[in-house]
Amino acid sequence: MRLTYIAAVVLCLAVGLASVRAAPADKQPATGPAPSVAAPAAKPGDTEPMPAPPADTEVTRKHPLEHADLEAWLDGFMQHTLETSDIAGGVVAVVKDGAVIFEKGYGYADVATRKPVDPKTTLFRPGSVSKLFTWTAVMQLVEQGKLNLDQDVNSYLDFKIPARPDGPITLRNIMTHTAGFEEQDKSLITSDPKALVSLREYVTRATPARIFKAGSTPAYSNYATAVAAYIVERVSGEKFDDYIEAHIFQPLGMKQATFRQPLPQRFVADMSQGYKVASQPAEPYELVVGAPAGSLAASADDMAKFMIAHLQNGEYQGNRILLEKTAKTMHDTATDMIPPLNRMLLGFYEQNYNGHRVASHGGDTQFMHTYLHLFPDDGVGLFMSFNSVGREGAGGDVRSALFSEFADRYFPSQPKPGVVSADVAAAHARLMSGYYEVSRRADRAFIRILALLSPVEITADKDNQLAVSLIKAPNRMLRKYREVEPFVWRDINSQWRVAAKVDNGHVVRFSMDQVSPFMVFEPMPWWRSAAWLRPAAITAFLACLLTAILWPVGAVVRRRLRAPIALAGEPRRAWLHARLATVVVSVVTLAWFTLFTVAMSDASYLSPSLDPILIVLYSLSFVGYIGSAAVLARSAYVTCTCARPWTVRLWSVVLAVSGLVLLWVAYTYHLMSFVTQY
Repeated sequence: MRLTYIAAVVLCLAVGLASVRAAPADKQPATGPAPSVAAPAAKPGDTEPMPAPPADTEVTRKHPLEHADLEAWLDGFMQHTLETSDIAGGVVAVVKDGAVIFEKGYGYADVATRKPVDPKTTLFRPGSVSKLFTWTAVMQLVEQGKLNLDQDVNSYLDFKIPARPDGPITLRNIMTHTAGFEEQDKSLITSDPKALVSLREYVTRATPARIFKAGSTPAYSNYATAVAAYIVERVSGEKFDDYIEAHIFQPLGMKQATFRQPLPQRFVADMSQGYKVASQPAEPYELVVGAPAGSLAASADDMAKFMIAHLQNGEYQGNRILLEKTAKTMHDTATDMIPPLNRMLLGFYEQNYNGHRVASHGGDTQFMHTYLHLFPDDGVGLFMSFNSVGREGAGGDVRSALFSEFADRYFPSQPKPGVVSADVAAAHARLMSGYYEVSRRADRAFIRILALLSPVEITADKDNQLAVSLIKAPNRMLRKYREVEPFVWRDINSQWRVAAKVDNGHVVRFSMDQVSPFMVFEPMPWWRSAAWLRPAAITAFLACLLTAILWPVGAVVRRRLRAPIALAGEPRRAWLHARLATVVVSVVTLAWFTLFTVAMSDASYLSPSLDPILIVLYSLSFVGYIGSAAVLARSAYVTCTCARPWTVRLWSVVLAVSGLVLLWVAYTYHLMSFVTQY
């Protein structure tokens, strides 16, 4: 038995040390915008086109931005990408100087029937690009004097968003994603039409907690967008779908576009299927419960009309959806959080590249991935959408490669070569290294533990180049960032940057160009930092699991050897209770792991149907983690105060500490919170 305990101790310590050195898994952000990084919802494939030329390499050739050159380039790019990434189909539209100069569909809208993508008729789900229509609607009412961007939104609502002592929420906060709400994933996407509710019911049934002062911190919010749309309904007196159709779709001639759900019958034949990968069957049509945040279905041709209207400051073929002044306000008003990174505009956000202004918005459903980019100073717009997740999540990241190559091909430039001394770079790299949590997060419920399971980590190599665990390049390797000015780093193979805000020698927050308009990353507090708590939790769980498994194994061995355990009285009861406690805590932890695995595989599981399971797990956690910690601590005390071998006493202490660690994780990351809004 001594050998068994020694082996168990060595195994658990080895696993714990290994977990300290292990790099975190890529974090999958919640449903929402998917920036063109290895995005909040996308991972790059390993067979995509070559990345842009190194940032310190002069680019001298500029291709003519015209149909023939676009077609020659995109035909090769798209064919290669779709085939190697297992993506069923995609579409690209490019506009310039008020006209469509290129639009083309690639692959299939329906693999089973071999129906090709048609840019004029095939509808894609652009996800959060839908928000641009919501923001345009808000600004229409602002220019009419019916809304004020800087007034408390509660003055427009028939319910109250809970107040904070540091100030109210305004429409400007909502349009710049600084309302301060925690993330809300529950009931966001479903395939069940019965789950659809009215806009009022959606915004009133579960208001997310306000975890930041309004205006202080970018934290992307689908819920806040739905609130803005509900305000449009109340102030205009029209249902949101009716309003968008009458005041945006009709003036622009957008006949292949709708926010309505379920999909109106007249669009069904033209709707592209959605796929995980093209080699698997199509998925059900996705329904966005907070519809104004992402329910649009539209053709590339109609999206081109919308781009032209914004590029022409609100006008399309003689019809206006915005006054020129209003449109410029949307495109030019920036919220600066971490200079010199890209900023949030009014609804749009910057994705500036190669020295050109770019106003953009990305979007994802579970199966479709989209980006819209406007080059307002150049009169150019680029829209792309893909109908598959793709192999290893490539469908989302294709957007990043396509945009970067588009900008490098048609708007090339050479960035200024920054110079930072080796000593300064080394000091700053050390300061930046560590674990961070994202501002866009669920803060009160069980889903909070994602911050521990998959934290964002910054590491530095021997050359003082930074790598961020969230961001990968098209070659599937982590992007490397070289410092080009104090606390500003640039990707060595592109112009994307990382920058940090530092105060008194401490990193306050950092972000990356691709996501900086709507998300920042802040150091994890020491008491819940993944630096120590994740390896400690893994070691604790394995110690308990190993003990639980060895208990019946040991019983069988002792029975065969006819060597009953030589314990009686209190020591025997303590030993037995400790084994029962390890079984309980192991089962509860495995139950949580199973729940996370299933729930994160499909957003439709994050619905009210999960509530009864959550309540059961919360209850089991409350009893299991608290009770097991108490029992294991009591057992360690009894074992250490009686004549037992040192290995047995040591293991009893390991189990006691393990119980306390798992209890701390359960408490800190809300596994006993009984909160069903997340």
